[in-house]
Amino acid sequence: MQTVNIHQAKTHFSRLIEQIQRGEEIVIAKAGVPVARLSPYVPERARIKPPGGMQGQGYWIADDFDAPLPEELLAAFQGRAA
Repeated sequence: MQTVNIHQAKTHFSRLIEQIQRGEEIVIAKAGVPVARLSPYVPERARIKPPGGMQGQGYWIADDFDAPLPEELLAAFQGRAA
């Protein structure tokens, strides 16, 4: 982990950003005392809602959702004549 003072950080900001993009961390110091750490941005992972978590929000699944498809529609999906 590299440590730079505030003046160096302002002067070489673009270079520091390139280092951060490569995965390095940079510590910025004021008068030799660390005050900030620059690190690569890692987006938060989307949380998976628990089963039933969407209940009551206007979403529904038809009762016949898993019923067999009508023969003519199934034939069309399979590329054959009905």
